[in-house]
Amino acid sequence: MNIIETSLPGVLILEPKVFGDERGFFLESWNADVFARLGLNLNFVQDNHSRSQKGVLRGMHFQNPAPQGKLVRVVRGAVFDAVVDLRRSSPTFGQWTGVTLSAENKRLFWVPEGFAHGFLTLEDDTDFLYKCTSAYLPTNEHSLAWDDPTVGIEWPLDGIEPKLSAKDRQGTPFADVAAFADSATSADSATSA
Repeated sequence: MNIIETSLPGVLILEPKVFGDERGFFLESWNADVFARLGLNLNFVQDNHSRSQKGVLRGMHFQNPAPQGKLVRVVRGAVFDAVVDLRRSSPTFGQWTGVTLSAENKRLFWVPEGFAHGFLTLEDDTDFLYKCTSAYLPTNEHSLAWDDPTVGIEWPLDGIEPKLSAKDRQGTPFADVAAFADSATSADSATSA
């Protein structure tokens, strides 16, 4: 597995070994021993699968308390996946990074605890899969405003208006999200595995 570091410590792009021939391909998307040898000792408790049409923007979601680490990938279609560092003690607090994930490039994206996460679908019928280190807790879920100018995520919208849920249309400004991080020891102490 090839590991590509991003501008945010702990956030990683992972390129699995792909074995293919005229019949198709095979890859390992998760192997606890392999990931542990890479320094990622992860314990996943929940798998999720979403399907979205082109132009759907989901995010920027995070849980606090009980933050979730996420290992994400796309098995059909493509997304622009983005994360924002909400770890108050981090030197990259409030900064973002993003990557294109697709069925074609077969990349995985590791998002440690303490980050807001979201994605924009770039193709119709995109299937997005993710493994989580903590269970989904609706009472702990928050949304950072996807278009907060302080953070400045550069979504590849190409002039289209993203399709948002009611919850995501009412995302919290970063200045107010910072207060969540300030008061939450779980987000403060979240580090890469």
